[in-house]
Amino acid sequence: MLPCDALLMMQSRTLTGLVQEEILRMIREGELEAGAKLSEVSLAQRLNVSRGPVREAFRALEVAGLVRLIKNRGVFVRRIEADEAIELYEIRAGLDEIAGRRLAPIITEAQLAELSDFVTRMDLAAAGPGINDYFPINLKFHDRLIEMAGNARLLSLYRRLIDETYLLRRRSLTEGGGLACSNGEHRAIVAALSSGDGEQAAAAMRCHVHKARGRFLDAAQATDSGTH
Repeated sequence: MLPCDALLMMQSRTLTGLVQEEILRMIREGELEAGAKLSEVSLAQRLNVSRGPVREAFRALEVAGLVRLIKNRGVFVRRIEADEAIELYEIRAGLDEIAGRRLAPIITEAQLAELSDFVTRMDLAAAGPGINDYFPINLKFHDRLIEMAGNARLLSLYRRLIDETYLLRRRSLTEGGGLACSNGEHRAIVAALSSGDGEQAAAAMRCHVHKARGRFLDAAQATDSGTH
């Protein structure tokens, strides 16, 4: 039987993880946008926990690069500037290339059908309310691609990176027909994977990331120029 203090520590860590996941969900689903201020008291009340786990979750999210703790001001969802975004997209392009090269020769018919189903669902979401339905499917599509490649370290690196790019991806997808453009690129990725050619799949996945980077930069420029 665990000592009382060890049990309390485990419970605290579990609560911290749950709070962290809830904040991450709010960022992922657009409830919290870049620059939004987080309230320790409000989150504690909302999640029915003490303020300790919320405070610990803030620290973990700061380490992950998702929030900023500014002395005497509070905690804010971090804004990612254009130069840092370019670096993130470059790293993601490299990870996606590796995944495409590994996956194409080994992908199964069942896996291709699963990916095609994601694409169909994203088509339907893009024709409906828009980003809030599309975005979660998009995230799962890309996560499954990396997962199917069968490299646990690659998947871990990808998931750590992608946490930082949630806000970037939402922003790029909402601009200039981004949903339809993005899903056309998803369809091209599935076609390349079905060919069994690793280099073709790597190129399709790299192209998608580069085009997503371009959409983000266009959106950032439009915002800076005051056209949105």
